[in-house]
Amino acid sequence: MGRFLFVVPPLRGHVNPTIAVGEELEKRGHEVAWAAHADLVGPLLPRAARIIPMGADVPHEVMDSLTTRSEGLRGAAALKFLWEDFLAPLARSMVPGVNAAVDTFQPSAVVVDQQAVAGALVARQRKLRWATSATTSAELTNALDGLPKVAQWVRDQLVAFQIEHGVSQTDASLGDLRFSDQLVIAYTTRELFGKEGDFPAHFALVGPAFTSKSRPEQTEFPFESLAADVPKVLVSLGTVTTGAGARFFSTVVEAFEDAAVQVVLVAPAELVPRSPANFIIRRFVPQTALLSHMNAVVCHAGHNTVCESLAHGLPLVVAPVRDDQPIVASQVANAGAGIRVRFGRVRPRELAAAVDEVLTDPGYRAAARRIQNSFLAAGGAVAAADRLEDLIAREDSEHPGSSGGVTTTPPAKA
Repeated sequence: MGRFLFVVPPLRGHVNPTIAVGEELEKRGHEVAWAAHADLVGPLLPRAARIIPMGADVPHEVMDSLTTRSEGLRGAAALKFLWEDFLAPLARSMVPGVNAAVDTFQPSAVVVDQQAVAGALVARQRKLRWATSATTSAELTNALDGLPKVAQWVRDQLVAFQIEHGVSQTDASLGDLRFSDQLVIAYTTRELFGKEGDFPAHFALVGPAFTSKSRPEQTEFPFESLAADVPKVLVSLGTVTTGAGARFFSTVVEAFEDAAVQVVLVAPAELVPRSPANFIIRRFVPQTALLSHMNAVVCHAGHNTVCESLAHGLPLVVAPVRDDQPIVASQVANAGAGIRVRFGRVRPRELAAAVDEVLTDPGYRAAARRIQNSFLAAGGAVAAADRLEDLIAREDSEHPGSSGGVTTTPPAKA
């Protein structure tokens, strides 16, 4: 039996898929652990999960930057902020803890979130088998092809990080820590991602990985208050984007307060101007449990929320804010499963019309169900566990060794 060490950042959307995969591996008799920040990641994991702490909390200024200083940033400025102010400091702070976790757990393979590059660095330096856990498909699209200077800047950050930790310039330049050349597990399918381009054989598109038992849902919700006689719409901007949503939440209230729908709005009460009778407003909700009661979803095009909605066959209205969200929003619209609106400019009448269209035009639901079926066929956590078992079963002669690494550029055109 194998020992699988998941290395994840303190971000809910990046932790969630690993829970179901870890659960499936444990069902097969493997040992599983998470190298993570116990204070932030611990509450997201099942109570029995083994956590090997990083040894220090995430620096407060790093998390504060993510949730406050990033507000209002878009495009290249947002990407630059993400790397300089969040991912790079996070990676530096995690290297000692990941090394200690490897010493403690002695893994057969390391499963590294694509934004927890400290795990990739350690795996390469220590010649371990390792896989990438790609929690968003945006970086698989060569989205920066039209911005070659920006793409090069990102690669330079990854090279500098490796050199800083003792890797030679030559070895550091071999590839991109975000993509293992042994195995990349991507939580999407062709039906959502798009048909154009080919993936290498070591890329596994498994669809979203989650089960009803794999999330420690402890959030209370008044399910008895859900209406039976009108469509129900979930509105969420995700964990990180919520703070920038005051204007959007006001738009939602104006759009639907007199409409024949019930709205479950995920938002801090202080950011919502009023609470109409047809609204349920909660700061947190048990999202996976709630989706089975919804008829449509309005969201920021976060990859996990999109995939979870489509896994329930729900059409979407997507209002991307930054980072990977515009790319994911385009995937939804191109697949016919939803309508894209402008986060900072959408007006109440436009938003109401978009929601009405996805609720009444059967084409959107049909497209959502087509993607839902593709998710089921892809296998999710079961398929991911299959590929991870294959990874540790390979003969030593097949192991890439110290070059460990990665494709120099993302693998597909979309």
